[in-house]
Amino acid sequence: MMPVEMSSHDLDTVQLLSRITGKEFQQRHLTPRITFLAALATVLIGVTYADNQATDGEKLRLQKILNQFIPARSGISQLVKLMIQGVRQHRTYAKSSEITKLTRYLSESEKLLLIAFGYEIAIADGSVDSVEQRYVQAIAKCMEVQPRHLAVIEAGLTKQEAVDPDALSEVQNLLDPTRFQAIDPIFANAASYILSSLPTKSNHRKSQQTSSLSYKELEKFQKQRQQLLDVVSQLSQIIHSCEEHNVLPQNIESELAKLLQKLESQRFRLAIVGEFSQGKSTLLNALLGEEIQPVRAIPCSGTVTVLKYGSQQRVTCRYTDGREEEIPFSQYQEKASISEEAALCSLADELAKSEIEEIVLEHPGLEFCRHNVEIIDSPGLNEHPNRTVVTQKLLKDVDAAVFLANASRPLTQGERGLVQDLKSQLKGNRDNEPVENLFVLVNFMDLLRRDRDRQQVRQLVENFLQGQNPIITGENRIHFISAQAALDAILEGTEDEYLIAFQGFTAAIEKFLTQERGRLEIEQAVEALDRLIQESKDALHQAEQVLDGKINLSESEQQKVLELIGEASGRSTRIELLADQVFESAVEQVAQAWETWVEGVEERIATKSTEWTSQHEEKEKILRDYTDQFVRDLSAGLDDWIVTSVQDSILKPGIHRLDASIVQELEAIQSQLKTIDSTTGSHLSSQYDLALASLGVDINFQASADSDFSDGEGRWWGSVSFGGGGLAAGALIAAIGVGFLPALLVGGAIGALVGWLWGEDPEVIRQKMKQEVYDKGFEKLAESAETIVERICGNVAASLYQRSEIATEAIKSSLSILNALLEQQAISHQASLQKREDEKAWIEQTQQKFSQVQGELPVILG
Repeated sequence: MMPVEMSSHDLDTVQLLSRITGKEFQQRHLTPRITFLAALATVLIGVTYADNQATDGEKLRLQKILNQFIPARSGISQLVKLMIQGVRQHRTYAKSSEITKLTRYLSESEKLLLIAFGYEIAIADGSVDSVEQRYVQAIAKCMEVQPRHLAVIEAGLTKQEAVDPDALSEVQNLLDPTRFQAIDPIFANAASYILSSLPTKSNHRKSQQTSSLSYKELEKFQKQRQQLLDVVSQLSQIIHSCEEHNVLPQNIESELAKLLQKLESQRFRLAIVGEFSQGKSTLLNALLGEEIQPVRAIPCSGTVTVLKYGSQQRVTCRYTDGREEEIPFSQYQEKASISEEAALCSLADELAKSEIEEIVLEHPGLEFCRHNVEIIDSPGLNEHPNRTVVTQKLLKDVDAAVFLANASRPLTQGERGLVQDLKSQLKGNRDNEPVENLFVLVNFMDLLRRDRDRQQVRQLVENFLQGQNPIITGENRIHFISAQAALDAILEGTEDEYLIAFQGFTAAIEKFLTQERGRLEIEQAVEALDRLIQESKDALHQAEQVLDGKINLSESEQQKVLELIGEASGRSTRIELLADQVFESAVEQVAQAWETWVEGVEERIATKSTEWTSQHEEKEKILRDYTDQFVRDLSAGLDDWIVTSVQDSILKPGIHRLDASIVQELEAIQSQLKTIDSTTGSHLSSQYDLALASLGVDINFQASADSDFSDGEGRWWGSVSFGGGGLAAGALIAAIGVGFLPALLVGGAIGALVGWLWGEDPEVIRQKMKQEVYDKGFEKLAESAETIVERICGNVAASLYQRSEIATEAIKSSLSILNALLEQQAISHQASLQKREDEKAWIEQTQQKFSQVQGELPVILG
């Protein structure tokens, strides 16, 4: 359904509807649903009375058809009754000029749907009467429905077998349920019902083994990753052999274990995001090469689903209360879907009440996931009552996100808001920068029949995403596809333009994951391994020099080392105490800042509420629009407060104070190690530098101490940001439950307002709804104040104590290095000359082993 454009014909249509219903229609009432229902009622009554008699079967069928287009909890049923009475009384169904007025706004797809239900009435009594058939044909001609399309509809509903296959394909495209999503899921379901009555195309689907998709780049990357794991295994054996010789600091083995764990758990995470019924499940099936995800014409995915490769089929259901339950694979699609009733009526209510947090599906047939890729499938975000928390869950630790849009109505206002939200969260709320790991797929390109339409869609999408203020950056981030056509080609073992377009997307996502994400991880792992090997070689060289007597600590020097070891524990204690002091001060300041902010927020939101708008006429949808805008405005206010009051005014000064103390303590350790090196010839400071680098600590201490932490570059601990800590306003909104306001309000305090804006001053009603959203929102905010402050303080604590923990690890590394030197000297003093020679020979062999493994690292990088 194309957006209704107000033209010179609008007045005629408004006057006609006013006469039919006896209601005072206005231009704003010419909504897609109203115009379609008026035309539908006219056609159905026309068929019913075409032969001057209405059988009980026809009347019953007429009412049943109309009922399926009337939403639950809506005041539209009374309006439809008035339409039926008026159409009969004024014989509107017999006047071609008035039928033209009622159908002028309908798309070709909607006209076909009308004709199909006209035939439904005609066959209600068992056969199509010739008079009724001629009436339907006349209506079709009046609406300029193509005769070959009419023939397909008639053949399908009257159970005729012979139809023109090309015409059948055209009708199936025109009645694709996704074309009706702009009106309502109810209309999509009706189109799905009509499609099920039509003949089906011959469809010989081949096995998954014939899939024309392959993921060679991902497979190549996993081989590279396995090479790294083999290197880690070799290093582990070498380091383990060093244990009985006591020549390596203990931190080396623990650092290698951490690196091994990171490599073994490494996987790519890809989030699929979009509004309901945009083809996400079909896209996933195409990626996976098998029809695993539930697919339906109406909203389907009901929860976050994680798909991963597994040696056997396994489905784990994780609940919001912490429970986990393994369920049979046969129950997967049922658990992963919302009920059909909820999809048609009370979608948000069911999603709000869902006890399932996520479902994890492991399957040996998931081709894309076989290469260590996890796919996170989202429920449609336009209807989810807590969109913020869902997107945050989806985007947590993801490598890339894929946003799916509809070519029939590309990048609606709601979708543009979703894309901006995705960009903000992927960039850690740095809105002024484009995002590099967001892919946008425009689906259903096969439904656009004209090249001009396709070009216009491409231009619109590209201008929005990569125009003057680009939202996304990078090569091949926008793709125009048909997921269903690509899936059909994959399963049938054929190739067409849609499969080629889909392969372009898979190649782009493969390249991004392996080269822009995976390559970086491989390089970081190689660097970490190289540092560990070098640290080990330095320790071995030091041990060799001890055995040769080139490093021989005097008693005073040994005493100095012992003093350093004793001082180190005191340094850790001082850092921990300071972290506690900074945190306690921050807690007091956060509480005071919160009280100040809350005092003025109601007035600020009240001012903002004058700008809340809704294009809908149904009260439930207006209510949801106002609630979304309340949450948006509250979230924007929280974001601003978090950045200016918490982050800039409270946390940054505290972090600067703590970091300066940590720098001072670690710099003192480095200076003392250098002093020992200068007098004994040891390699303590170089080993310490490598250990710090392994922890991610910048050893350029002075630059770090002078940094103002303003832009995240060239500093010791990285930027001061809430992106990873969950302190952004979106996370707080999720924590306090404001995102569930739509479900709380609908059917709640203003349940009596649900219906249509009819017979009352619409502005008065809209103002009442704004006030109700405002009151309910601040009631919830007041109830959750303690939770909000606790959440903020918890994230402040995480930022501070993460620093002190890393500093403690750095100090432990220095202890390990110092203890290793003392043990080396003790062993050397106790060993005989032969024992020393044997030990030196072993050290030389071990150094060669380390060098051999080190030489393999550049080969892995290619």
